[in-house]
Amino acid sequence: MVLRQSLAQLNRFINQNSGRLPGVAVVHARLVTDMLQAIVDTSETRPLEIHALISLKGIVNDYLPTTLRSFLAVDERFLDTQRFASQSPTQRLLEQLDILYASAERVLAAVRSQDADALVTQGNFLRTKFARSDLDL
Repeated sequence: MVLRQSLAQLNRFINQNSGRLPGVAVVHARLVTDMLQAIVDTSETRPLEIHALISLKGIVNDYLPTTLRSFLAVDERFLDTQRFASQSPTQRLLEQLDILYASAERVLAAVRSQDADALVTQGNFLRTKFARSDLDL
């Protein structure tokens, strides 16, 4: 699957830049990618719903890499200098990674909820189909 390859490439990017990113940011970024991997793994059982797929692709291909690249573009002298709204670029990075993690967590919860709903629907169908005779009134 293309998403698996993109996610692996994103992990490599994080690892390659781990010396330039704050250690806590590397951990947070990898937590995000672990959550994304859990979402991708659910697609082995059942294809992802379109909204989950769009969110997943957005985080993997745009939002997380853009967040990291934007931070890496900041001059090292200013990484811990408080600027906008009294936050340093490092603090902003951590905040953005937390937002991405929460977003991925919501997508995973929705996917799992959808799977649970599908299981209930399948159970209802089987009960209707096989538990009663078509002649029962």
